[in-house]
Amino acid sequence: MRSSSEYIENLRRMRPNLYIGGEKVGRDDPRIKPGINAVSLSFDLAQKPEWDGLLTAISSLTGKKVNRFTHLPQHPFDLMQKQKMIRLLCHRTGGCIQRCMGMDAIIGLSIVTKEIDEKYATSYHSRFMEYLKWYQENDLAGTCAQTDMKGDRMKRPAEQVDPDAYVHVVEVRDDGIVVKGAKHCITMAAYAEELLVIPTRALTEADKDYAVAFALPADWEGVHLITHPVSVRPRRKLECPYASYGVSDSMIVFDNVFVPKERVFMCREWEFARRLALLFADSHRHSYSGCKPAVSDVLGGAAALVAEANNIAKVSHVREKLSEFASAAELAYAAGVASAIYGEKTSSGTFFPNTIYANVGRRLTGENIFHEFNLLVEVAGGIAVTLPYEDDFNVEPTKAWLEKYIIRNPSLSAEDSHRIWRLVENLTASSMACWYEIAGVHGGGSPVMETIALNQEYDYAARQRIARYLAGIDKELDQSGQLKEEPNSLF
Repeated sequence: MRSSSEYIENLRRMRPNLYIGGEKVGRDDPRIKPGINAVSLSFDLAQKPEWDGLLTAISSLTGKKVNRFTHLPQHPFDLMQKQKMIRLLCHRTGGCIQRCMGMDAIIGLSIVTKEIDEKYATSYHSRFMEYLKWYQENDLAGTCAQTDMKGDRMKRPAEQVDPDAYVHVVEVRDDGIVVKGAKHCITMAAYAEELLVIPTRALTEADKDYAVAFALPADWEGVHLITHPVSVRPRRKLECPYASYGVSDSMIVFDNVFVPKERVFMCREWEFARRLALLFADSHRHSYSGCKPAVSDVLGGAAALVAEANNIAKVSHVREKLSEFASAAELAYAAGVASAIYGEKTSSGTFFPNTIYANVGRRLTGENIFHEFNLLVEVAGGIAVTLPYEDDFNVEPTKAWLEKYIIRNPSLSAEDSHRIWRLVENLTASSMACWYEIAGVHGGGSPVMETIALNQEYDYAARQRIARYLAGIDKELDQSGQLKEEPNSLF
């Protein structure tokens, strides 16, 4: 396993192919440093004995210790450790740890490549497993590039005026394939070492050129990343962990890119495009049962802290608001635990979370995210958006006035009061705040996708049989009334 310094050094060796604000830059650009800081935690904490078994796992491929972000879950405990790991890491960054994108992509690919081989006698699975061994042994940081530009949303991929609206195969050669198109909203791509590219939707036979999955180094020839970094305003004197971290999202342009055969994991097997898209999405929604409870923890903790700063911590309506953070966090986390326990062993050997519980947990957090920000703002008051610049706290005569008037609770010092309000500003009135609000709704798929997933997977017929029995229409409720997502045995 690597240290963060080794990860950062590898980034610096990569070919400059990022575009930020009209400039072509490398991975040493300071604007993406906050995101690199976040991912770096996943390397550094894995080296610490107290995180052993949580950030690390024993590889099912090599029998060696690996970073859990490169590991394929083998049983319910693996999934629960994944969830717990993400929540605890997100506490340290104040939000998204980002590396779960690559983890959920390798989980999906490990399953679908096996299923394609079972139907077509192809060799995708052994090819992917060889790639994954290399990925694990080098402790690589990958991201999933799934969301296509999509063009006209009313038309299927093959019906688009511009065929490049979705990433697609333009040529098949003996030694690989050539692809073209673009993916967007791809978190972490600017400081990922590997791009794991998968379909974004269900496809028909007419769309078969769009059924493609592959992996490439993020600086590969013909790959261009147009990047949007997000972080809070730099601190002057009041340094804090939250201000050290950020995120970057990229549009990835594939301009007639050659993909070597050993890195191709799906090519025109259109029937499996939906399966792979959902495998990633549902695994990622299970990851959300770790990160989104962490965001609730952060926002709820800030609300409790700001209530103390306002000296209103014991007021009944404030306590009621704090309880809403507790409900949202723990219900979502419980859904993740249930998803792990009721998961299933796939033919590939990868243990996959239960899709119903993964989706209801993700749906709950998405529906609540704006409400949670609103709760924090209600408790904090208008100072969250009107707080003077930090510079005014550092020079006279404004320094003396601000230190005098910033105090609301006399038991807190002027500096601690200032730190609290500055954190609330960062959490609620910054570009990071906007990012977390929108990512909270759309990350892992837009809300309608959870509705679609639930309506496809949920056993409404079993509930109807229960109702028929209770209404007296059916005289008995036998084993046919058993709910399919609740097996008799968990293991």
